[in-house]
Amino acid sequence: MEKIIYNILLISLFVISVLVFVVLFFINAPYGRFTSRGWGIRINPKIAWFIMECPAFFVILLYFFAGNKKDSIVAIIFICMWSIHYFQRTFIYSLLLKSKKNTFPVLVVLFSILFNTLNGYLNGRYLFYFAPVYDIGWLADIRFIAGSIIFFAGFAINLYSDYILRNLRKKGEGNVYKIPFGGFFKYISSPNYFGEIIEWAGWAIATWSLPGLAFAVFTIANLAPRAVANHKWYQKNFPGYPKKRKALIPFIL
Repeated sequence: MEKIIYNILLISLFVISVLVFVVLFFINAPYGRFTSRGWGIRINPKIAWFIMECPAFFVILLYFFAGNKKDSIVAIIFICMWSIHYFQRTFIYSLLLKSKKNTFPVLVVLFSILFNTLNGYLNGRYLFYFAPVYDIGWLADIRFIAGSIIFFAGFAINLYSDYILRNLRKKGEGNVYKIPFGGFFKYISSPNYFGEIIEWAGWAIATWSLPGLAFAVFTIANLAPRAVANHKWYQKNFPGYPKKRKALIPFIL
């Protein structure tokens, strides 16, 4: 019975991704530079990011320890890869945010909690229970090697891009936006999103799983429209914005 429900939820995530991709080209998620009134109660971004990322960190850990593959070296590596990203996102990224105002809608937080819980369940339950055992030979498989390299390359791009964005504002400047430079900002307006897309594409390849693919597809659906919106916002608000800089994919988009 659980497997039937699981498959329905997995298929639903692919369908939701398509809907999200279309909707976000018309409605910008109301946080960050697109914060706007009319979305209900708002809280501090530090608290918001911590609360909504917590399920992504803890849910999959629950399924790892409850699963039947705790002795698998490959399973341990997978949970470490996932945890590295979400420990940083939950406990470090949220702490380092500089915003002191209540600008983040609770509605967005609730949707994020729902997605992160679902995503943690789909990936955790598959990898650590439903999936065939990944034997030690998987570590030498080209899919694992290539996927892992892509994952950590994306993680590094995402991390460094967030660092650049975080340090654009001087102490006491408040919500002042500036043109970022350095790293992949030389080529695109949203390298933080590009890095995260690359990261979860690598995860999908390394795990070679449908839940991993569903996560990668949703990440693209969620972040690609926002990257395009960010690019247009920069061009509109900064007349001297670099003309050769693309939105999301260097030299292409």
